[in-house]
Amino acid sequence: MKYLPGSVLLLALLAAGCHSDTPATTAAAPAAATAEAPAAKSQPTILFFGDSITAGLGVDPDEAYPALIGTKVDSLHLPYTVVNAGLSGETTAGGRSRLHWVLSRQPVHVFVLELGGNDGLRGLPLADTRKNLQAIIDTVRQESPHTKIVLAGMQIPPNMGPAYAAEFKQLYADLATKNKLTLIPFLL
Repeated sequence: MKYLPGSVLLLALLAAGCHSDTPATTAAAPAAATAEAPAAKSQPTILFFGDSITAGLGVDPDEAYPALIGTKVDSLHLPYTVVNAGLSGETTAGGRSRLHWVLSRQPVHVFVLELGGNDGLRGLPLADTRKNLQAIIDTVRQESPHTKIVLAGMQIPPNMGPAYAAEFKQLYADLATKNKLTLIPFLL
């Protein structure tokens, strides 16, 4: 498992990249099942899959962190399409249920998984959160075996008790180690 501070996220996402004069494209993946996420077929895709943090709830769409990374990718003239597949309020169970649809929209080269915060804030059983995150990882690997997966960790306040909060934080490190993923210990 590799640990990455949030400020190094861009470098991790671009590790497999090469220099090109083709600018990145930033697109938002809509929540409605009838819409399609625009993506340039000739460019590798970095897909951000998460909740309101990824979706950018409360900020302009161009200020959500996937869009900011897309802007940086563009300024470096790297040939990536950045897709924001964040959905406000999403739990790991919800993410698991919409994953196939999101993956079927375009080939994904880097998959950034940022889910679980809403599970923790709702006090959902951590065994379920772990199971759902593992299922998402397994599905990405099954449907797109060459995709690099980056797991964005989350922490919660101790409202549910310090033991729950500590176990919640640890499950991200455990999943990253088990699956040999790059881990951003705490996205915020």
